[in-house]
Amino acid sequence: MTSLHKRGPSLARRHDRGFTLVEALVALLVLSVGLLGIAALYVETLRASRMSLYRTQAVNFATDLADRMRANRLPTTAYNCGSPCVPASGGNPVAIADLTDWMGRIGATLPGGTANVTFVAGTATTPDAYLIRVRWTEVEQANPVDFQLRVEI
Repeated sequence: MTSLHKRGPSLARRHDRGFTLVEALVALLVLSVGLLGIAALYVETLRASRMSLYRTQAVNFATDLADRMRANRLPTTAYNCGSPCVPASGGNPVAIADLTDWMGRIGATLPGGTANVTFVAGTATTPDAYLIRVRWTEVEQANPVDFQLRVEI
């Protein structure tokens, strides 16, 4: 009877040896899938962060030019550079210098960065205004992204 008792556990141990290896392989597979998910999430976070940076810079550029326009109001159409923006079409030397500097910084900072400024004459119910438009190309998008700001003078 003792010999049967000794044989039972040894047979069970033989069957269990391969099972721990399968458990380890499944755990490694689950860990690998989890790490790939974390890596994909990290890449997506970097992409969203880059897009957010470009949008913030575009807003800053538009508000910077709006502040320059408020400081240099004469003539009223001084910053009307058209589309595409030609700084030399500005109304006075200060506006030309502002537009030249502004366009240079946009082109150097934003990927494929361009901009234009259009003067919109006011009516009896609305004041004169400028429409500032900053445009750039995102790395993974086919269509350019743009930000528009209306500045009433």
